Amino acid sequence: MTPPIRQAARVIALDDQDRVLLLRYDEGGGFWATPGGSLDEGEDHQTALRRELHEELGVDDAELGTQVAERSQEHEVGGQTVRQVERYYLARLATGAANLARATLPDTIRSLRWWTVNELRTTSETVYPGELGDLVARLLSNGTPANPITLGS
Repeated sequence: MTPPIRQAARVIALDDQDRVLLLRYDEGGGFWATPGGSLDEGEDHQTALRRELHEELGVDDAELGTQVAERSQEHEVGGQTVRQVERYYLARLATGAANLARATLPDTIRSLRWWTVNELRTTSETVYPGELGDLVARLLSNGTPANPITLGS
C-alpha cells in the first residue's frame, strides 16, 4: 500500500556568520533537523514556513528566500507511515532571533544550535537532511540554484 503524501516546508536558516540553525529532537534515538513542518489545509509553503517559524522559534520577521532544495522520504508520523515531500527554503535570521522560550508550539524540540558548515560535515550526530552540510556549502559558494536541488536523505 502506498503511504499518504504529507507536504512539508522547511527552512535553511543562516545567521550573519553563515551558520545553520538546527533543532534537537529526542525521538528516534535523537536527531537534529531544520525548522519547519507540514502544511495545514489551504496553506502554501511560504505561509506554512512563517507559521512554523513563529510556532517553533517565536520568529515573525524572517527574510525568506526562494526554494533551494526538495526531498521525499518515508517516515512515521503519529504512528502512521507517510511519504513526506519537503521543500527547503533559504532564510536569514539574526542569531538571537530564534528563542524557544517564545515558541508557541515547540512540539518535542529540546534545544536549538547554530552549526558551521564544517561542523555539519564532520558531526557523528544524526542530522536531517543528511546532505545539509554539502548543500549549504554549495549555496554559499554558488548562490541560489536555478532549480531546486533534489536531496536523497
